[in-house]
Amino acid sequence: MDNMFCFQCEQTAGGKACTKSGVCGKKPDVSNSQDDLTCALIGLARASEGKNPGRAADELMMQGLFTTVTNVSFDCDSIKCLKSLVNKEKDKLGGAENFSSGSLWGGNEDIVSLRSTLLLGLRGMAAYAWHAYVLGKEDSEVTGWLYKGMRAIGQDHSVEEWLGLLMEFGEVNLKCMALLDAANTSAYGNPVPVKVTTNVEKGPFIVVSGHDLLDLKQLLEQTEGKGINIYTHSEMLPAHGYPMLKKYSHLKGNFGTAWQNQQKEFENVPGAFLFTTNCLMPPKASYSDRVFTTAVVAYPGLKHIPEGTGGQKDFSPVISKALDLGGWDQDMNFTGINGGSVLTTGFAHGTVLGVADKVIDAVKAGAIKHFFLVGGCDGARPGRNYYTEFVQKSPEDTVILTLACGKFRFNDLDIGEIGGLPRIMDMGQCNDAYSAIKVALALADAFKCGVNELPLTLVLSWYEQKAVCILLTLLALGVRNIYIGPSIPAFFSSNVLQVLVEKFALKPISTPDEDLKAILG
Repeated sequence: MDNMFCFQCEQTAGGKACTKSGVCGKKPDVSNSQDDLTCALIGLARASEGKNPGRAADELMMQGLFTTVTNVSFDCDSIKCLKSLVNKEKDKLGGAENFSSGSLWGGNEDIVSLRSTLLLGLRGMAAYAWHAYVLGKEDSEVTGWLYKGMRAIGQDHSVEEWLGLLMEFGEVNLKCMALLDAANTSAYGNPVPVKVTTNVEKGPFIVVSGHDLLDLKQLLEQTEGKGINIYTHSEMLPAHGYPMLKKYSHLKGNFGTAWQNQQKEFENVPGAFLFTTNCLMPPKASYSDRVFTTAVVAYPGLKHIPEGTGGQKDFSPVISKALDLGGWDQDMNFTGINGGSVLTTGFAHGTVLGVADKVIDAVKAGAIKHFFLVGGCDGARPGRNYYTEFVQKSPEDTVILTLACGKFRFNDLDIGEIGGLPRIMDMGQCNDAYSAIKVALALADAFKCGVNELPLTLVLSWYEQKAVCILLTLLALGVRNIYIGPSIPAFFSSNVLQVLVEKFALKPISTPDEDLKAILG
């Protein structure tokens, strides 16, 4: 097929949909194969109703949904192979009809909008569930809801029923984020504040991108004592705060900025790159020979690192490539987009709640007037300088909590401290929205008020499907007055957007000056 339909990410063509080729680089055959895989997963969900689908089916449900997240897989063959496995597992359960790919994005505009919102949220939650699963953590309610949600995608519902499903999903996704938080902290310890350099030392090195901490841990183990330094990239930055990862002396710093800058920042770099989850962009010829993928990430022509026995992976090809390239022959100095060379991270809920008394005292004394959670996805579309300006213009008596890769717009800024605490506190990856929720609930409890009564405003940027599931969780918790940008999702119809505005006071961003004035008065 020469045509496709995809409107799941923020940079979709014309703000409506990619129909000829994905702005992300996804081709029509890949997009259509992902739709076919999605429909096969609906068939698997149907076949499993009233049954125990089993571990193999659970893994395929998580991996299949994860594979369809933006910037994960560009490889048609691997997607078709996964679909085949899904259909075989469905047949073992007695078989069921797959949903029609023609019906996936077709029908009444508002119903398509609500169906798509749930599907995209499920894709994001499946990614979080998979990260927890590889660390041995699973929640039957979370896994079960992936099946329930996919069955719902293939059914007819009223608008009210769809809205009810979205709120129920949001509640379950909170449990999923809690599950992943428990998986990461039990494996690697509670994050602690740490300063991370953006510079790169001379000699061989590997840059690790994505979200999967287990892949990073295994690579650190396999490179220890081999004269290879390891650097994080984009969403992997928070790894530096985990005690069981930061103990490795060759975990040196963070290379580059957010994911969308990789085609420029990776150009002719003499190091190896490992992509563990979404964030991959089609690599340029100048560095494609040094890019490796693993887990569900795939791109034609790139070397893939498969999972071996017991979940172990052999990263020898990545290590060999880094040694062959040799790295730079001198230390290299790099900066963030605002010129800073030091980033901070590690301010997860354990750290922030550990100094909650200081925070509460600062609020009561008037030293802290307002909290902003400025976070979410970064992206290439113009308009995201809004978030940099918002942070720069925020008053000195306000605190900026941040998470996910959107922070690379401003996380190299030094905007000072309040009461010994930095005004910018990085809470971690996108899934660490759980930390922000825990802190907000704790503050509400301390001040004996509701979350919406706190001097707290969420200013979010979205790009892909993990942002969708986080937004639905926040709405399910009743959080109001969330500012969202840089554009409104194309899958929100005008009527659905109006419902969200009326019910939750969801606010599209305008300008930093206007929004700060509206928030602070």
